[in-house]
Amino acid sequence: MSGRARLMWDEAVTGYDFGSSHPMDPVRLALTMGLVRAFGLDGSVDVRAAKPAGDSTLRLVHREDYVTAVRAASADPRAADQAYGLGTIDDPAFEGMHEASALIAGLSVGAAEAVWRGETAHAVNFTGGLHHAMPGAASGFCVYNDPALAIARLLELGAERVAYVDVDVHHGDGVQAAFWEDPRVLTVSLHEHPRTLFPQTGWPEETGSGAGEGGAVNVALPAGTGDAGWLRAFHAVVPELLEDFRPQVLVTQHGADTHFEDPLAHLAVSLDAQRAVMEACHDLAHTYAEDGRWVALGGGGYAVVDVVPRSWTHLVGIAAHAPVAPESVIPPSWRDEVYARTRQLGPARMTDGRTPSWKPWEDGYDPADRLDQAVLATRRSAFPLRGLLA
Repeated sequence: MSGRARLMWDEAVTGYDFGSSHPMDPVRLALTMGLVRAFGLDGSVDVRAAKPAGDSTLRLVHREDYVTAVRAASADPRAADQAYGLGTIDDPAFEGMHEASALIAGLSVGAAEAVWRGETAHAVNFTGGLHHAMPGAASGFCVYNDPALAIARLLELGAERVAYVDVDVHHGDGVQAAFWEDPRVLTVSLHEHPRTLFPQTGWPEETGSGAGEGGAVNVALPAGTGDAGWLRAFHAVVPELLEDFRPQVLVTQHGADTHFEDPLAHLAVSLDAQRAVMEACHDLAHTYAEDGRWVALGGGGYAVVDVVPRSWTHLVGIAAHAPVAPESVIPPSWRDEVYARTRQLGPARMTDGRTPSWKPWEDGYDPADRLDQAVLATRRSAFPLRGLLA
């Protein structure tokens, strides 16, 4: 394995642009790469571009008629077919949509290929994580499902066990759907409860079917969950599942929209807790995945100046074995870039000033506590299907 992590990047990803009024502002990608460079992390990783995913790759997950519909809407946004989820409020059609979406998918597939072939142990594509796209429809700001495509490519290359852990505030529904009946893939999603947030799926009773029964695990967190509860839930579910499954590759999705400043959701997680989960995923990859193989993706995140760039810069640093200390002062050059691009003032440090801690599940649980009820519902639904104690 190469000693340097790989960072997938191409400036053209900022062409994934639903318009000035849409919450998924591509400036978040440019600012993240700017902050990576400001801390010198681009010298600690192997920065690579990749070809856009071609039709044969896209068809590993997506239907041919859907790819054709995306191409048509990309060439003429007025031709967008809402039957495919295109031209909607969530997923407005834009010129070049296919090309930008296929590029993001290609970067995630390239990350997976590099890790599988032993070119690197860790690969990051923070522009990816578009986990809502379905085989035949765009959904939730996502046109092509790059996490599912990366996993499907790993399976095509010969992987027999791939684990996917999604800590975005929204349920990883598209990835779950892609591998609902596939025993080779374990999907684990921690997200805000479907009663209070899109896409209204991800109930603990959703566990897969057929040969894939027990292959889907969902933790539906109460609105308002903060650092202690979020970390408690993660550690009460994820490590035990990975220890049992022993994936050859760990794929993780790190949507930054769990943050208390995010405008589209209702969790209350700090940047410091997000960083702690990134570190935990890194450690879990080294502990349970073959040769530490880890593919880390971005995802949602709509506090595009204050949260997203800091969160994903921490992800790059952790993957590069060159973590950015939380107390680090953010370089003035980057804050100047923020102001030039957005006319906003950027954050001053790489921390929210929190020191996250949590009570381990093994120490006991409170059946009257809503967070503990959520964890217990997940364990009771999914763990026995995998031969694990609830």
